[in-house]
Amino acid sequence: MPFFAFQVADTSAAQTDSLATIGPAPTEESLSFLDLMVQGGWTMIPIAILSVLALFLVVERMRALNRAKGDPARLTQTVRQYVEAGDLSGAIGFCSAQDTPASRIIQRGLERVGRPIGEIKEAVQEAGRRETYKLEKRMDLLASTAAIAPMLGFLGTVVGMIGAFQQLQRYEGLVNPALLAGGIWEALVTTAAGLAVGVAALFAYNLLVNRINRTVNDLETASTDFLDILQAPAGERRPAAPRAPLPA
Repeated sequence: MPFFAFQVADTSAAQTDSLATIGPAPTEESLSFLDLMVQGGWTMIPIAILSVLALFLVVERMRALNRAKGDPARLTQTVRQYVEAGDLSGAIGFCSAQDTPASRIIQRGLERVGRPIGEIKEAVQEAGRRETYKLEKRMDLLASTAAIAPMLGFLGTVVGMIGAFQQLQRYEGLVNPALLAGGIWEALVTTAAGLAVGVAALFAYNLLVNRINRTVNDLETASTDFLDILQAPAGERRPAAPRAPLPA
């Protein structure tokens, strides 16, 4: 047998002995989402609560903004036609039927027609502030959720790391590295969860704030247009159409 054949045979035998010494290759364990929640520690409980709260706030605010959606330009144009025709009660009834923030603001001003324009303007501004507050309601809770969730995640990681190093000190460094690594990645689960909730809540917050700002801008435009209608010269308003005489 050639010399290199003996070398190949010896190398194969050495590899077989080393594999036998090392043992079978480790198998990866698949963990479910619930398992990750449990292994993350007690801080996963408030993070989960914050995630549910953020979801509720986003859905509730989206529904409120959808209800507030309207067509301020069409609203002011219709009110202008009623006012120019001298039908003030018709304008109030039309605004009441719309039931949108812009219609409620204009209705508040229409109910004070006949008083000084400064008083009407103050009433419109006060109604605008009230409607803006309704649109921005609970947004502070969503902003707090976006800020608190990552902090809770970091807190859980710090607590987990403290426990892992306590084990390392207790056994004077003679700790299985796999056990120490397992404690560390379990501690990092809370950071990942907190960041995920915080990023999602922050994105939703910015999206809602953008929609609220657009809605508030439409309300301000509608209020300004309504005040311009009331301050228009009387000659520019069309008189009310004459009614037909009653039959004898």
